[in-house]
Amino acid sequence: MLPEHVFCKKLFKESCFLCYPGPAKDEDEKQRFFLENGSNLLKELVSSSKGRWRCNPIRTYSAKEVDEATNDYISRAEYDEYCKWYKGTLDDRPVLIKKYYNPYENEAYCDIAISSQMSSHKNALKLLGCCLEFPHPALVYEYAENGHLNSTGGIESNGLSLPWKMRLKIAKDIANAITYLHTSFHTPIIHRDIKPSSIFLDKEYSPKLCDFSFSITIPEGETQVQDEVRGTMGFLEPDYLETSFVSELTDVYSFRTLLLVFLTGQSAIDLNRPANERHICKYMTELIKRERQNEIVDPKILEGDNIGEEQQLQLQAFLELALKCTQRKKEDRPLMIDVAKELVRIEKSIYCPRSLA
Repeated sequence: MLPEHVFCKKLFKESCFLCYPGPAKDEDEKQRFFLENGSNLLKELVSSSKGRWRCNPIRTYSAKEVDEATNDYISRAEYDEYCKWYKGTLDDRPVLIKKYYNPYENEAYCDIAISSQMSSHKNALKLLGCCLEFPHPALVYEYAENGHLNSTGGIESNGLSLPWKMRLKIAKDIANAITYLHTSFHTPIIHRDIKPSSIFLDKEYSPKLCDFSFSITIPEGETQVQDEVRGTMGFLEPDYLETSFVSELTDVYSFRTLLLVFLTGQSAIDLNRPANERHICKYMTELIKRERQNEIVDPKILEGDNIGEEQQLQLQAFLELALKCTQRKKEDRPLMIDVAKELVRIEKSIYCPRSLA
């Protein structure tokens, strides 16, 4: 049996997934990071693909290339607890670089493994490559000129509110990407962290789903899997919080929160709202209970010049779909593929309310 580090290098070369550029002389530490990260990444690839390799080829970058590309990390695009995003230039093209600093267990490796499998989808942020010469991996993505969405569904970089037509298109396209994640692999992959900041917009405002660090594969022959709770408060399914069981409907519940954010222009959690309305679902429920439905839709949508009868019907259908995805009982919620189909119908202004369960 080959030693692990030899197997790692051998499989890297033979899989055509990664090609190690080779460390410079006296850079033993970088080589050690590469072998350790590479070994962990290959384990994650084997685990997530169940031996069925569907990864799109990506390249590895050296630490020097990443350092120079980001100008030593001067232009930071975003930050969270585990990683930072930077703008950079590699091979004379703009890129986004996600550098992990404090990952929890295997998040970075999962992100690379699932991103590489999703990169062929038009509504997933394309992974170009990664660098394994740091203590934790750095990921290199295609550039998304308009950045990611903020907590209220607008553009983070400038706070720009999006028109209704664009919000509807983003919801439809992201639903398509999640459906692909659930249905196009040997077993369903659950995203587990669907939220506005996981969606980037390119120069044409086409949405790109990313951040697969919490993604998990449902075992073959099963409909759910139990795992430690991961995700973002406000988007987590109640059953998942209580039982730790993940299923396709876990993503459906999270997606409904995203729909409500687009519809209301409100954050999923807002501490400025009354205590019993801080969660967006409770906020909306209270408005309906008090027969104040006219306050649900973001006023910025209604200010548009193109909100006529057809758009009003779209808004109503969009709300009904969100309510359907919010059902407390899992069996009452639609699958993601049905949600995606309904959003296509809504976008085409074919208003045909029906049972999606």
